[in-house]
Amino acid sequence: MNSLVRPRSDRIIAGVCSGIARRFGISPTIVRIAFVLSLLLPGPQILIYIAGWILMPAEKY
Repeated sequence: MNSLVRPRSDRIIAGVCSGIARRFGISPTIVRIAFVLSLLLPGPQILIYIAGWILMPAEKY
């Protein structure tokens, strides 16, 4: 498995969903759809995304 980093390519906003998808070996589209659907439920999804943006390191070349 890959480490949990935000990739420099395949980003939409910050690369959090893409980084999670790479870490677990699934399609980034599935993670993005799951995140958008989770926004329909009450909860701190946006805050968790922002925390991932801050805490996940960017991929180095």
